[in-house]
Amino acid sequence: MAKGLFLYRGDSIYRDRPFEFYRFPSQYLSRAKQFVGDWVVYMEPVKAGRRGYHAVAKLKKIVPDPEQPGMWLALIDEGSYVLLGKDVPFRSAGEVVEKGVLNGDGKVSGRAQSAVRPLSDCDFDRILRFGLVEEQELLPRVSAVQTSSLLHEDHSAWEGPVDRETQLISRTVRNRQFRLRVLNAYDGRCALTGMKLVNGGGRLETEAAHIMSVGAGGPDHVTNGIALSGTVHWMFDRGLIGMSDSGEILLSSKINDRQSVEKIIYPDLRARWPDSMNLKPNPTFLTWHREHFCIAA
Repeated sequence: MAKGLFLYRGDSIYRDRPFEFYRFPSQYLSRAKQFVGDWVVYMEPVKAGRRGYHAVAKLKKIVPDPEQPGMWLALIDEGSYVLLGKDVPFRSAGEVVEKGVLNGDGKVSGRAQSAVRPLSDCDFDRILRFGLVEEQELLPRVSAVQTSSLLHEDHSAWEGPVDRETQLISRTVRNRQFRLRVLNAYDGRCALTGMKLVNGGGRLETEAAHIMSVGAGGPDHVTNGIALSGTVHWMFDRGLIGMSDSGEILLSSKINDRQSVEKIIYPDLRARWPDSMNLKPNPTFLTWHREHFCIAA
């Protein structure tokens, strides 16, 4: 087994679902097979955007693509996908984060263009160290792209992958990354009420709700999340409030004080979602929530 890296972009023609599968051509098959049973890092190439290294997942197995001959699917172990709390750029302060793409002269080699490539334990550990949010951050003061230097923190000796991999299966750590990503996507504002309350310590009242529950296999992906105020989150988890695929707010007939609820949500009964299609709730998860919680207007 060996760790690996998949180049990924949200507008890919391969229509990947990173928390379920990654599609690739036969030329990468022998290389990808080495990653089975181990972790892979998702990276958005610089030409496609600013996300850089942004997620990790454990590769379960590789199978032929039933839809496209000559293509293969790298199937992700259910529940293993972790969206890093912070994007890790390819370069920081002029230094390359992924040392494995450098040649003997310290220059970036052609390996950096490979969509499927091996990743050393050292590089894997470094990416997680920069990307995993250690504190309960809510909204970063400065974006990951503008941070002066991530690499200036990289002076300690490499401690090995075990600690980092243990972090990846911790629900506390995973919830922390998920919360930060979702709140950033919604600018810390409840999608159904518009409220953005902050306490004296700078902590947002808004919470990150999973649309499809983790217990049912819902991934820690932004498209399976929505920013909700505490009361609305409570109602959402109990099926008293939901959303259509187009964002219409649905209120259950079981609500005992409908008038009060209508006072706090948007008057047009429309949720406010992120502008980017890559951040909006996935209809598959919204459908699951409606079907399992019996939303009835």
